[in-house]
Amino acid sequence: MQVSLEISLYPLTEEYLPLINEFLRKIHSSGLEAVTNGISTQVFGEFDEVMEMLNTALRPCMEGETKVAISMKMLNSHLPPDRWDPAAWS
Repeated sequence: MQVSLEISLYPLTEEYLPLINEFLRKIHSSGLEAVTNGISTQVFGEFDEVMEMLNTALRPCMEGETKVAISMKMLNSHLPPDRWDPAAWS
């Protein structure tokens, strides 16, 4: 089953960039299609592969000493941003 995941990581520290950069490096080196913008990262792929990537990228953040907040949404379909039709919402 193809899925689309949107995820945002918010380290609760003033030194947030190293944590975010490592998190994004793990996502983008996973081999899955991923798009990062200023607010979130969208990941597209097979459910099991996305969940494996999520475990690899997210577990170190959760186990670290810095408190983090994570926001995620998942869709049970492959819907990359270039396929959205904003005209349909007018």
